[in-house]
Amino acid sequence: MTAADPSTATKAAIAALQGALAAENAAVYGYGVVGAYLSGADRAAAMKDWMLHQDARNTVSAMIMKLGAAPEPASAAYELPFPVDEAASARRLAATIENGVTRAYLAVVAVTDPALRAFGALAMQGPAERAAAWSGTTAAFPGMPSASA
Repeated sequence: MTAADPSTATKAAIAALQGALAAENAAVYGYGVVGAYLSGADRAAAMKDWMLHQDARNTVSAMIMKLGAAPEPASAAYELPFPVDEAASARRLAATIENGVTRAYLAVVAVTDPALRAFGALAMQGPAERAAAWSGTTAAFPGMPSASA
């Protein structure tokens, strides 16, 4: 295979990484909103999380380029999943962002490349922990949809 004709496994890896990149880009944007409504320790935590997502975005972009693809650019703006107009809704948005990032890395865990799978598994841990910190709760299997009863 040539760089112009990547294998099916490489295409799947690129697609999964592009999904993680999209989640990281959305997180960077979303934390700008979150931070605007917080103060004190919560604002400091949001700033730290914002920087972590910038670093993760850069890492994932580099991984995509290493596989021979161009990273998808961030959107100019993102639609929030609900109105954010005070601290409680900002904290809820932070938890929602982190859950979304966790789900995106779950797709990376599903690729066939063992190194990328390990990366995805490790990359899920931080967002899952941050989601629990922001919401006060956690899911049994973060990133996986809940089963309906």
